Amino acid sequence: MTTVRDKARRARAASNLLGAASVQARNGALRRAAADLRAAGPALLAANALDLDAARALLAAGGLDASAFQRLKLDAAKVEEMALGLEAVAGLKDPLGRVDLRRLLDEGLLLERVSVPLGVLAVIFESRPDAAVQIGALAIKSGNAALLKGGSEAAASVGALVGLLRGALEAGGLPADALQLLQGRADVDELLALDADVDLVIPRGSSALVRSIKARTRIPVLGHAEGICHLFIDAAADPAMAVALARDGKLQYPAACNAVETVLVHRACAPGILPLLARSLPEAELRGCPRCLALVPDLLPATEADWDAEYGAPVLALRIVDDLDAALAHIRAHGSGHTEAIVTEDPEAAERFLREVDAAGVYHNASTRFADGYRYGFGAEVGISTSRIHARGPVGIEGLVTVKYLLRGSGQVVADYAGPGARPFRHEDLFSPGG
Repeated sequence: MTTVRDKARRARAASNLLGAASVQARNGALRRAAADLRAAGPALLAANALDLDAARALLAAGGLDASAFQRLKLDAAKVEEMALGLEAVAGLKDPLGRVDLRRLLDEGLLLERVSVPLGVLAVIFESRPDAAVQIGALAIKSGNAALLKGGSEAAASVGALVGLLRGALEAGGLPADALQLLQGRADVDELLALDADVDLVIPRGSSALVRSIKARTRIPVLGHAEGICHLFIDAAADPAMAVALARDGKLQYPAACNAVETVLVHRACAPGILPLLARSLPEAELRGCPRCLALVPDLLPATEADWDAEYGAPVLALRIVDDLDAALAHIRAHGSGHTEAIVTEDPEAAERFLREVDAAGVYHNASTRFADGYRYGFGAEVGISTSRIHARGPVGIEGLVTVKYLLRGSGQVVADYAGPGARPFRHEDLFSPGG
């Protein structure tokens, strides 16, 4: 029986080969996978149907929520979207071998900083089977191996998709072991103990999942906290734009981590904006602070817990604030560092918001739902990070590489550069990263 440690070590060996492969070979595997995906559409949908049949029983028993069930579904349009995503990643620039520093330390002593793969990734994700394709595509492009653990509710779908990606690697002369499939909670428990074999764990799912993973491993974890995102409607906001952004941010996909959970409304425009919001979002359950209830009595009363809630559902909290300072204070107290937005025609207020809000994404007159690797032009994402270390926001291929320093000399020794009469360094930059 193959253990998780065996899979991790095979992935390590495969990562060395994949990281050294040409970008043409890596791109070829991605394009082959896209073609195979389109050809395998009916088989993939049949596998997904098995998952959906089992998930319906879980849904009825309360073991799976409705939003997770929706994320589980595949159809012909989703298959085509996955194929296009693979082709989009293939079309991105090669993230490996980029030199962003070339410095002459001394005559005949040249230092370079070059981008290289991280190594072996372990990605744990829930519900969405298409996440396996996004993650697998980014791993292949960036020369990393990946251990993939999908939710048990998506086992048949994820197994079929990972098998397809492995086949595309093998057909292109690349190691299929670069992608490994993990099964069940026992595999996760074993994985989290492999700090010598796995370089980075990326939990992609609920905040509870992220907290659980961080508490159980010494491997570095790149995850996100709750997606408690705010939309602040300033006194100088265009009312129609404010309503459109609130509606898109909350209702376009309520289960997304970049969906708006709280709308803050400047007191100066609240009498006009709040009734308009209430009329324009009939599908949402609106919960308001006492000042909101005074203007729109039909709202449900909000509690203190609502300001820290990630609903993942068509539920929206509303709060009137006195000014921009109060909005910033609320976001500092209750935001999760994911994505925050302001609606205003006042350029000074907008710039202050953009400058002072501490989050992975800070927007002016745009929906928080734009916080997405595909929408940013990354091709796909392995997740959205609220960490300040290494990668922040949607993590595409740039977040899956690190650097190494290459030093080319001609026999130099450190002793020549130390002590009285030491030879001086030149430290001459031969080009700037942006030049």
